[in-house]
Amino acid sequence: MTKKQLVVVGNGMVGHRFLELLLESGESERWNVVTFCEEPRLAYDRVNLTNFLGGKSPAELSLVGPRRYEDAGVTVHLGDRAAVIDRQCKRVLSAEGRRIPYDVLVLATGSAPFVPPIPGRDAWGCFVYRTIDDLKRIRLWAAQIQTGVVIGGGLLGLEAANALTHMGLETHVVEFAPRLMAMQIDEGGAQILRSKIEALGVSVHTGKNTTRIVSRGGRVTEIRFADGGVLAAEMVVFSAGISARDELARNAGLEVGERGGIVVDERCRTSDPDILAIGECASYRGRTYGLVGPGYQMARTAVSTLAGGDDRLGVFDMSTKLKLMGVEVASFGDAHGTLPGARVVAFSDAVSGVYKKLVLSSDRQRLLGGVLVGEASSYGQLLSLTQSKAALPPQPEQLILPRLEGGAALPGVDALPDAATICTCQNVGKGVICKAIRSQDLTSVGAVKAATTAGTGCGSCVPLLGELLAREMKRAGKKVSRDLCEHFPHPRQELFHLLRVHGVRSFDELIGKHGRGTGCEICKPAVASMLSSTWNEHVLEDRHLGLQDTNDRFLANIQRDGSYSVVPRVPGGEITPDQLIALGWIARKHCLYSKITGAQRVDLFGARLEQLPQIWRDLVAAGFESGHAYGKALRTVKSCVGSTWCRFGVQDSVSFAIRLENRYKGLRAPHKLKSAVSGCARECAEAQGKDFGVIATEKGYNLYLCGNGGMKPQHAQLFATDLDEDTLIRYLDRFLMFYVRTADRLQRTAAWFNNLEGGIEYLRQVLIDDSLGICAELESDMARIVDSYRCEWKATIEDPVKLARFRTFVNSPEPDPSLVRVPQRAQHRPATWEEKQLHLVPQEAE
Repeated sequence: MTKKQLVVVGNGMVGHRFLELLLESGESERWNVVTFCEEPRLAYDRVNLTNFLGGKSPAELSLVGPRRYEDAGVTVHLGDRAAVIDRQCKRVLSAEGRRIPYDVLVLATGSAPFVPPIPGRDAWGCFVYRTIDDLKRIRLWAAQIQTGVVIGGGLLGLEAANALTHMGLETHVVEFAPRLMAMQIDEGGAQILRSKIEALGVSVHTGKNTTRIVSRGGRVTEIRFADGGVLAAEMVVFSAGISARDELARNAGLEVGERGGIVVDERCRTSDPDILAIGECASYRGRTYGLVGPGYQMARTAVSTLAGGDDRLGVFDMSTKLKLMGVEVASFGDAHGTLPGARVVAFSDAVSGVYKKLVLSSDRQRLLGGVLVGEASSYGQLLSLTQSKAALPPQPEQLILPRLEGGAALPGVDALPDAATICTCQNVGKGVICKAIRSQDLTSVGAVKAATTAGTGCGSCVPLLGELLAREMKRAGKKVSRDLCEHFPHPRQELFHLLRVHGVRSFDELIGKHGRGTGCEICKPAVASMLSSTWNEHVLEDRHLGLQDTNDRFLANIQRDGSYSVVPRVPGGEITPDQLIALGWIARKHCLYSKITGAQRVDLFGARLEQLPQIWRDLVAAGFESGHAYGKALRTVKSCVGSTWCRFGVQDSVSFAIRLENRYKGLRAPHKLKSAVSGCARECAEAQGKDFGVIATEKGYNLYLCGNGGMKPQHAQLFATDLDEDTLIRYLDRFLMFYVRTADRLQRTAAWFNNLEGGIEYLRQVLIDDSLGICAELESDMARIVDSYRCEWKATIEDPVKLARFRTFVNSPEPDPSLVRVPQRAQHRPATWEEKQLHLVPQEAE
């Protein structure tokens, strides 16, 4: 059978989704598939574009797996733009001169940022916020300025403002409408949103008509408003909406809508039946759609049309949930109450910064829509109630009011019919998910996502996936176990409580009273960590032997060749010239490779096991302490130079960082802890990517909690503002001990926070308002840890029993002969396996 030619113009999120659905359906066997990708990279996650500025690489944002298109036989013209559609000859002409014939053409050209026709908009320093390359240009410009202005206070505008804030700029948002996010939320929600955003230091200007952008020397200097107002600006980012990229279709004579967009019918067909249009470039029922959900629905319908199916477009679900500058915002259904007979109930708490509104049917029996600002954990359930048209409880307002004893709870997933849509992005229903869990024996949310595609869009339905999974596993008679391991029938939180309340001081005592067997590689290190967090005893005490992994057993990180690294503590990153000289002398004396770390310390690599005690004698004599790089403990508190040296600094960040690091050094936790103190909003110490971060303000310090770098970066949450040092430390004492008590084994603070019901408001209630009545206990626990601190290495080199363990062989003092070094850049590195075959001679210490 001769294959027909299918050409897809555009490889954004919707164009890629169309190709994926086409390949999954098997329809690609009938087609030679060619796609044009105008950008220099394949489809990436534009919904989470701001994460690029948070450290994610283009590869991490990519939606296309390695060789996905090549292996499927899809021809890709990367970096080439489709320039002309020749409908008479049925071919596409590209900007680089390609002439590609088609039998069917799919237009997925997306949209372009709308730039208002403001005089001066072409000056240097004016940008749009749309692609990875746009963000690269914005980042380069931001490095040399202090003030940025975003024109547009909608979804994209607030995303852009968030990006400028994280780049350390004084940020302003200018919106023509009288409120923020006018398309999604009402006046009550917009007031709460504005107050929370302004509390983060962003200035909001609503009801402003920008009339001119003024520049000097070609560079932006200010913007002017119709009311005579002037706002200083060194950068202007336009994020005032989008306009459909319909010029290709328009020039080809296809029908376009009055307000733009390629007109399509319910089968995604344009005025030319051989040309389909999907996504933001398409106009359906008189309007275009800027959300990914409708675009994905169009992609499904277009594939069905190619296959001769009967899938048709209906009414698009424009519901959305997102986090803007740390503030949860959601709207769903008829959010503005425009349907006939609609009734509204609303709850507003200006103190807590929470606004919730439900739009009800006239008989109060059905949920039509709603708005959530400040706290949106119930979004998934409320959206499902709206879509399924399920009956509401007798007093539906209880669904949004703070829970009181006896108050109504949200109906769970059991109340939803199988036809209810759980994932609106991928159009996956409850019945499909439950069937997949049962038939494929799925046991994790990740497996459910992989099997059904639910939860792989915006992610707002993931909590519901977890509920469905737990329900189906329970129905199947499977235990959803949180036990630490087979030896302890308790989760880590319960074991920690038992250990602390009953004064248990050894693993043998704990497993004898509350466990069974002799333990394993899971429970032994976990219990060792809990014992250290509670009693702060030396990890090499006899009763703790055999519990630690290799790193803790020898107080050093083992490296790939079997040698160890040595990391002395450098509080706040401040180090004297004499200490620098000492580190150099020690590294030279013991033939150690030296490197500056990203945590403002010096790593010394290549120490043999028997060398460690002497290296640490030298370091302790030079005034250094253990940096605990080997343990699940506080690592560092980074700092910038702050007000001591920097002309932008507003507080002494170095002194405060040293105070924090010296207070919490040695604290053992479920996972490693990292911190930083920045002396101003420019955030040079990167405090918002740490487990706890501090940023100086004119009035004190803002405290951020539960951030994370590494494999899955996550910005920390703003916990409290303008704190003095003592109050901030009191809150940190409570936070750290609460985390130590309640986190799971090897759970970072970010993952722990993501699992907390109630989020940051719950943490504030517990740690500031003392809602659980445990703050005094938490402070007392931390005081015991601080008061009992001692340097683990200093104590070790003073104890002959502990020193006896630092030898490679129990029957010989000889060093490990397998450690081989080769020279590199005036230092040395471990030899590879191939190099060892050359019988290189190990280097001896000088």
